Amino acid sequence: MSSSQPSGASPTIGINSARSALKFGAEQVAELWLDRRRRDQRLAELAGLARDAGVRVRQLDRQALDAAAGGGNHQGVIAWVTGPAARPAQDLDALLAGLEHPPLLLILDGVTDPHNLGACLRSADAAGADAVIAPRDKAAGLTPAAVKVASGAAESVPFIQVTNLARVLEQLKAAGVWLMGTAEDAPASLYQTDLTGPLGLVLGGEGSGMRRLTRAHCDVLLHIPMRGRVESLNVSVAAGVCLYEALRQRGGQDREPRTQTLRPGKLAAQPRG
Repeated sequence: MSSSQPSGASPTIGINSARSALKFGAEQVAELWLDRRRRDQRLAELAGLARDAGVRVRQLDRQALDAAAGGGNHQGVIAWVTGPAARPAQDLDALLAGLEHPPLLLILDGVTDPHNLGACLRSADAAGADAVIAPRDKAAGLTPAAVKVASGAAESVPFIQVTNLARVLEQLKAAGVWLMGTAEDAPASLYQTDLTGPLGLVLGGEGSGMRRLTRAHCDVLLHIPMRGRVESLNVSVAAGVCLYEALRQRGGQDREPRTQTLRPGKLAAQPRG
């Protein structure tokens, strides 16, 4: 069977992401690709959801799925979704090279709920963040549910999915971007930390927070002060709080709307200190 990709659709990889796409926005799912060799209950469930929604199901060799997923862990499943598409990691250096101000990035480590991703994109757009970065593996992508919650931000904020988040964090640090991660046990407060320079705000996923390796790559760990009885905030709320504190410290100046033009070139190194 031919493995030609549906025109105008982007891949959403992994069992959970495909399930969310089929449950919350099946009208935007063009096709569902499944590994023809797998015969487990989870893939059978996805096939049933797709057929109930009138979505074409294709059984393909693993090599075809590997190629379409670009190295991501697809778990034998790719849902082809129409609408805004995530950008590849290769676009990051060109995007940042075209900025005329210190970058403000939101980095999400393992946010799996598409509604939370959509809300984070919406906050990122409102606060003027230059991009949202997330891993491909075990994380939500631009499913119809995420796009709907984003309310237009999925089209305006570059969403960059990367295969190896740790490697990208190292590249950002080498380029002069300070990585500041949120953690409940961090000694520094968000409101006592300088957020005015080239900045990547790193937030962990629901429940478990940042992974150990991601945390180790952060230059600074900070916490959001909590005065009530709850111990933590929803990740999308925390993202909004952090982004707007960064915006406040940067003066909250209005600037020209972001452009989608990518300039060629490597990340320009900036002093870290």
